[in-house]
Order: sequence, then structure tokens, then C-alpha cells
Amino acid sequence: MKLLEHSRNLIRRFSQEVEFYKRMLRNPRTPRVSKVLLGVAIAYAVSPIDLIPDFIPVIGYLDDLIILPLLILIAIRLIPRSIIIECRQTKEDITTAQKG
Repeated sequence: MKLLEHSRNLIRRFSQEVEFYKRMLRNPRTPRVSKVLLGVAIAYAVSPIDLIPDFIPVIGYLDDLIILPLLILIAIRLIPRSIIIECRQTKEDITTAQKG
């Protein structure tokens, strides 16, 4: 059962992160450089083309484990903190704030 719970939490967290990146890409105050880096990260993640082919043992997957997080890290570091906080808010947080 713990594995099932852990899997659900992981899927939920992943979908929250995807939603967060979508909000940052849509936000007009997000710097253009960050939008480009996030776009490149997304394109690289879904692209069948790799810098190092995946069939090469260990090293083939290592480029995915380094390039994607690095692109995302750089993009987020270039975004002002206020925009990150605004985009991190979930739909529930926004609804609660509007009601209260």
C-alpha cells in the first residue's frame, strides 16, 4: 500500500509542477529568456532526438538527467521571486483568497 500511496503522491506532485510551469509560461511578466529556456526544456524532453543516444549504457540517460534540470534551474533563477510565488499558488489557494 505504501508504494501505491507514494506513486499517487509522485503523480500529483508531477502534475502540480507541470501546472506551475504552464502558469509561468503564460505569465506576461515572466522574462522572455526564461520562457525560451523552459520551452527548450519541454521540447528536449518530448523530442526523440538526444545529444547522446539513450542506447549507450548509463551515459545515454545521463544527458537527460543533467540537461533538463539545468535548463529549468536557470530559467527559474532568472524569474523574479514575486512571479514564482504568484505562479506557485494552486487553484484552491486563489479561490480561497478571492472568497476571504
